[in-house]
Amino acid sequence: MKIIKKLFSEDKAFYIRVLTLALPIALQSLITIGVNMLDTIMVGRLSEEALSATSLANQFINIYHIFCMGLGMGASVLVSRYWGMRESEPQKAAEALKKTVCIMVRLTLGLALLFAIVTAVIPGPVMRMYTPEDSLVSLGVIYFRYSIVTYFFLGLSLVCTIVLRSVGQVRMPLYVSIGAFFVNLVANYGLIFGKLGMPRMGIAGAALGTLIARVFEAGVICGYLFFFDRKIGFRLNHLFMKTGDLIGEYVRISIPVLVSDGILAIGNNTVAMVVGHLSMSFVAANAVTSVTQQMSNVLAQGVAQAGAIVTGQTLGQGEREKALRQGYAFLGLGLSLGLFAALVIRLISGPVIHAYDMSPETVEVARQLMDAIGFIMIFQSANSIMTKGVLRGGGDTKMLMLADNIFLWLLSIPLGLLAGFVFGLPAFWIYTCLKADQIAKTVWCVFRLKGGKWIKKISTGKIE
Repeated sequence: MKIIKKLFSEDKAFYIRVLTLALPIALQSLITIGVNMLDTIMVGRLSEEALSATSLANQFINIYHIFCMGLGMGASVLVSRYWGMRESEPQKAAEALKKTVCIMVRLTLGLALLFAIVTAVIPGPVMRMYTPEDSLVSLGVIYFRYSIVTYFFLGLSLVCTIVLRSVGQVRMPLYVSIGAFFVNLVANYGLIFGKLGMPRMGIAGAALGTLIARVFEAGVICGYLFFFDRKIGFRLNHLFMKTGDLIGEYVRISIPVLVSDGILAIGNNTVAMVVGHLSMSFVAANAVTSVTQQMSNVLAQGVAQAGAIVTGQTLGQGEREKALRQGYAFLGLGLSLGLFAALVIRLISGPVIHAYDMSPETVEVARQLMDAIGFIMIFQSANSIMTKGVLRGGGDTKMLMLADNIFLWLLSIPLGLLAGFVFGLPAFWIYTCLKADQIAKTVWCVFRLKGGKWIKKISTGKIE
């Protein structure tokens, strides 16, 4: 009873603050996923092959997406802590904020260039990592051809959004995402099917429509941060500022987040490769159900980012015991949201599956995957709020890097390979094995939270 009581805080202001941050973030994620879902439905109307090829091509683009999330969330740990210090050490905090954003933007642009070169030079071999089917490879190469420039706009809008959220600016990015939703919807509809006076481009139209929306989103978000925002005060000329004194602290805190999320992305792509080599039906079913999984997890992701912000700011104000109490309350929120997500998936799985034009075999695989996703979501919601939120906000990034990858590479992937290729188990068990790390990490998070060693000190560097 004592542990259960810890999971639910009596501080109503805490929950109000979390929801104020989490709901706009969740809504923004929901809009993004809604766009992806509409894209999936529209591409699925072309053919099941087009749907599978787009899904697999986006798995590679998602590696970049997750790397950028690592850069952004790593910077967020520092930004939140510095923002909490603005009253006690205003000059140091302000300078450290600008340097953190500068380092983050430089790294994002360098990463975008790397992925753009790979996509332009070897699109075929990249697709063959996911599937041996020549027809899917050909369609994926077409999709990649129109996605090369997307990396720059996607990365900048993503990391700048995360930084703005870290200082409490969550509404403006939400409004921009709503605008991007309509831009993407109109562009994809017109370019995929040749409507609204636009050329019919099929799968290429899906990639080009997404690029147009990303340009709009990055233009507004970055324009606001670089020219109008007053909280951080970062301007374009700050991209050339000296950041040497903060590099060490950035590397210590942020790079483990980047490495953790990056290797995790590679691990998740290894999972996608396993799926891609099972059967065409499994690939198509996974493309359909993954959207549902993302939608059901948006609130937990919002709370996770709110957890990193709240924890960082609380520790920046020097309130360690309060941060510990809030950690347990976040764990309680995670378990509650996981159970809620599982119920939602159970209710909507049928209508979602029947919204697509799929073969009976693919429909059956999709049903099994939906059941597995509902079960795993209970654990995924809890541990994502802890690992991507509270523990990360406390600066425990090195240990998280180790935990994420040990559980994925030594547990999930071996079990998934055995389930899929050795024992030939049903889709439910293959997916559950591939996501076994979510269960293990939830148990680990409870012990890590209790120990209190996840709270780390962070410096501000020197003022130049």
